[in-house]
Amino acid sequence: MSRIEKLNEFLKTNPSDSFLQHALALEYIKLGDDEKARGLFEELLNREPGYIGSYYHLAKLLERNDKTDDAVKVYEKGMEEAKKAGDNHALGELRGAYEELTF
Repeated sequence: MSRIEKLNEFLKTNPSDSFLQHALALEYIKLGDDEKARGLFEELLNREPGYIGSYYHLAKLLERNDKTDDAVKVYEKGMEEAKKAGDNHALGELRGAYEELTF
């Protein structure tokens, strides 16, 4: 059974598990299926905006797909959520990627 199959099985039991959904999105990125990954990240962040790690990966995915304006918005939202959570490490990573893209 592949990782994707295993993660989907786990998600059947707990469909709103953000960790599993994030992990599944990363597996789709590895396969080059950015559309499935994007859908999973967006669904996750709509449900749980405080799941900060997904902002970076979603924004990078958008950058790769020449959706710079969307990536900038995702970085900005991620920085806002990281500040709320007091997660300075994530804030620094998001800010660095954001500045690299916008400056």
